[in-house]
Amino acid sequence: MTDNLFMISLDAYRAQWLGNMRGDLLAGLVVALALIPEAIAFSIIAGVDPKVGLYASFSIAVITAITGGRPGMISAATAATAVLMVTLVRDHGLEYLLAATVLAGLLQIGAGLLRLGFVMRYVSKSVMTGFVNALAILIFLAQLPELDPRTVTWITYALVAGGLAIIYLLPLVTTAIPSPLVTIAVLTALVVGLGLDVRTVGDMGALPDTLPVFLIPDIPLGFETLAIIFPYSVAVAVVGLLESLMTQNIVDDLTDTRSSRNQECVGQGIANTATGFIGGMAGCAMIGQSIINVKSGGRGRLSSFAAGVFLLIMVVGLGDLVSIIPMAALVAIMIMVSVGTFSWSSIKNLREHPRSSSIVMVATVVTVVYTHNLAIGVLVGVLLSGIFFAGKIAQLFRVTSEASKDGRVRTYRIEGQLFYGSVEDFMNAFDFKEALDRVVIDVSAAHIWDISSVQALDMAVLKFRRDGAEVEIRGMNAASETIVDKLAVHDKPGAIDTLMSH
Repeated sequence: MTDNLFMISLDAYRAQWLGNMRGDLLAGLVVALALIPEAIAFSIIAGVDPKVGLYASFSIAVITAITGGRPGMISAATAATAVLMVTLVRDHGLEYLLAATVLAGLLQIGAGLLRLGFVMRYVSKSVMTGFVNALAILIFLAQLPELDPRTVTWITYALVAGGLAIIYLLPLVTTAIPSPLVTIAVLTALVVGLGLDVRTVGDMGALPDTLPVFLIPDIPLGFETLAIIFPYSVAVAVVGLLESLMTQNIVDDLTDTRSSRNQECVGQGIANTATGFIGGMAGCAMIGQSIINVKSGGRGRLSSFAAGVFLLIMVVGLGDLVSIIPMAALVAIMIMVSVGTFSWSSIKNLREHPRSSSIVMVATVVTVVYTHNLAIGVLVGVLLSGIFFAGKIAQLFRVTSEASKDGRVRTYRIEGQLFYGSVEDFMNAFDFKEALDRVVIDVSAAHIWDISSVQALDMAVLKFRRDGAEVEIRGMNAASETIVDKLAVHDKPGAIDTLMSH
């Protein structure tokens, strides 16, 4: 994977647009149809008009297709960013949401230019698996309101079952046309032809009938406004990039290709900045839609671009036709996405994998599902991964000692990583009550990492010196020597007083 910005050649960029035109266009059409009810639903979550989410999905999909770092990944308005804006919209209105969207985009551009995409390397495989499984569960749970027996009839269940049958059985016969697209066409024809009374896309909310126009958020410019929108913008920028980069990793794995994280940060930022100026809400990459795209044959930038353009054409120009699509068809597609997204092998691996990895995965899933906040779930997973890793490294730490024949000199040999997690074992290994003339602390097989380990070394040296022993530190590597020279106090005047004052 490359994390360089804009290093792709013109020929490679052209291939990402034109290398899979038929597959990308058909996949883009399927994605566009699935985006419509979700964009409307996310608008409702944020407390704004449906056109805010629809315009955002069009704009973000098109712009990330041009500027993003991951071909074939779908970005649009999402629930993850919508829920962050609820309070802002309720307290200050739509114009502040648009301004916060612009600022969030600028922050994401800054993150990309500062090359902060590297932080994804610290997200473990267990966290990634938990993230994917949690999203699969959330995608399925989001379909339950459309399957509530108190509000729908048996016909809806029959249509969903028929849709799933088409989705899974048609590829056994032909893959010329994506099965989700056939599902939408067949179920719509059945509902219209038989006059079935079921919920349709039109029941989700009114579709816009005009193209988006450029507008500047109507808010007072000043520090007070910045103080209002900045916390929301930071939250949206962080959550948006986190979900986008996690989805990017998943699409990388699905397609066996690599892409630029930093370019994706910049692309997401440009998309959100522009979207705020056409009346749209913030968004990010969507794992569900991205998987629909990949499984429908979408691989290039054209698929995301086509999804955005088809979306706008359908809601503005073909709104009457789109509004009659039964929700059962889209529910069937999203159930397929949920089933395909969940890592079923992870259940079997719970027993086979190390207990710490399984705990991290389950904790990530539980936290995301409970809070409906991907960022909190991933943060919990990353923190647990760090704690378990530190615990494992600390267990590899060992101190042995050997006394001279006359018993006046003792050599302590330190092996492993000396850091905050191992300093307690380090200090417990010394016998400060032993009467010695000289103590040798051999760290040639160890590495000193942080201020905790430096202070522990200081304490050991000074305790031995206080009792009259001469202390020699032997075998320190260059990196350890650098941090010790900078932070240690055991060779400085008044060292004991300085150390005891902390």
